[in-house]
Formats: sequence, C-alpha cells, structure tokens
Amino acid sequence: MSDFIYVLDIFGTMVFAISGALAAGRLRMDPFGVLVLAGVTAVGGGTVRDAILGATPVFWITDTNYIWAVMLTAVAVMLLVRCPRRLSGRWFQVADALGLAVFTIIGAQKALLFGASPMIAVMMGTMTGVVGGVIRDVLCREVPLVLRTEIYATACIVGGILYTGALALGMTAVLAASLAMLGTLALRLAGIFWGLSLPAFALDNPKSR
Repeated sequence: MSDFIYVLDIFGTMVFAISGALAAGRLRMDPFGVLVLAGVTAVGGGTVRDAILGATPVFWITDTNYIWAVMLTAVAVMLLVRCPRRLSGRWFQVADALGLAVFTIIGAQKALLFGASPMIAVMMGTMTGVVGGVIRDVLCREVPLVLRTEIYATACIVGGILYTGALALGMTAVLAASLAMLGTLALRLAGIFWGLSLPAFALDNPKSR
C-alpha cells in the first residue's frame, strides 16, 4: 500500500469512526458505548474481510495506528461535538464518500493479493466499505443504509468492477486504483447531490385496496 493510500485509509477510518460516535451520541450511550460504536463502524468491514480471506491477525492488530485513530477520534467527538447536526452536513457526506472509495479499493486489492478471483475481490471491496456501517445500524436498531434505496453499496460494486477490469486490461495498479476510486466517489456524490437512487421494491398492500 502506498503512503498516499495509507494516509487516505487512516482518514477514512477516522471519518467512519465519527459516524459511529455520532450515532452513539444520538442514542445517549456512555463513553464505552461511543468507543464500541466508533470502532465497529471504522474497522468492522475490514475485520470481516480479513477473517474471510484468512488474513490473520487482522489489519488493526498488526498496525495499531488504526486503533489509535478510532480512539482519538471518538474522544475528540465526545469532547468537542455538542451539536451533532453541525457534522451531518454535505461536507461530512463528501468525506464519508471519500472514505468509502478508499476502503473499497483497499478491500479489492487485499483480496487479489490473497489469490481471490475478480468477482470475490469486488465482493471483498464492497464488504470493506459497507459492513462497518451495517453493524453500526444494527446496533442502533435502524435499517442499514445499504438496504435502503441510496447509492452506497452500488458505488462500491462499480468501483470494484472498475478496479479489477482495469487491471485485466493491463493498466498499472496505481492507475487502476485511481480510476476505481474516482468512479466510486463520483457515483456516491451523484447520490448525495442529485438524489440519484435505486428504485424501491414495494409490494402492494391488500389492505390498501
């Protein structure tokens, strides 16, 4: 992993940790609850990915910078954020989208390094990007974001396909990663700013007839 991607990965970890900490704050959890929710949101996807791939010990055990990033972020949120709405604007969504794009490509890269097929790499990239948020939402008793109509997991899937496809066409790893991150980011931002979403699957309610 290049130094630039590593820095972006730590940044994405912190952004996802903020998301978890804010969710804990809205539910009035104690400091331990804030740390737990920040942690599972930030590293949950990568942990499940590594466990499935057999990449043990998982990444945050071999590199404790991720744990420090989560803990410092959670503490900063508890000390500095008194009005969560200030962090729920578009700028935070953009930062989250960037973290999502980075996590997706890192997950796909790691899967390929472990000899996985392109299809599995796409799945692992998507899992890295979204599973932490799924765990957060389940713990908060909410419908996970990836199960709603928002463009979120779809952006990860497209990014993973772009990455593995670019590598198959002979592009360098750096160029393939850049193209895939831009594609993931662009699709997620389209959902944020233009309301692009998937159609909902809705069954008719007989009682409404």
